[in-house]
Amino acid sequence: MPDTKPSGFSDNTIAALAYITFVPAVAFLVLKPYNKSSYVRYHAWQSIFLSCVFYMATTLLGMAVKPVLFIGTFPYLVITWLIWGIWVLVWILCALKALNGKRIKLPVLGTLAERQAAD
Repeated sequence: MPDTKPSGFSDNTIAALAYITFVPAVAFLVLKPYNKSSYVRYHAWQSIFLSCVFYMATTLLGMAVKPVLFIGTFPYLVITWLIWGIWVLVWILCALKALNGKRIKLPVLGTLAERQAAD
């Protein structure tokens, strides 16, 4: 089990909190006691990359649908809800794995996070 930090939170808890949004993830990369742990840095970077991919996917979907709006809004809503649902499931899975002390490595994003978190 990783050591607890001066705040009383373990590395596992901090890594799981990094998945809430990109804001705590960035904070944990900057704040002194947390940015020393490669485990916390890995999960913070993976959270940031996951959020970026989600926002890019929803933005691109919105831009792609506008020119072909004649198909109606229902297919757009279904696809958007599907993206949101997948993102929420992946987000919860990553947070739970981090809380349990495991590094779940998402395809492509996990490799990028490992590179960024390297000592």
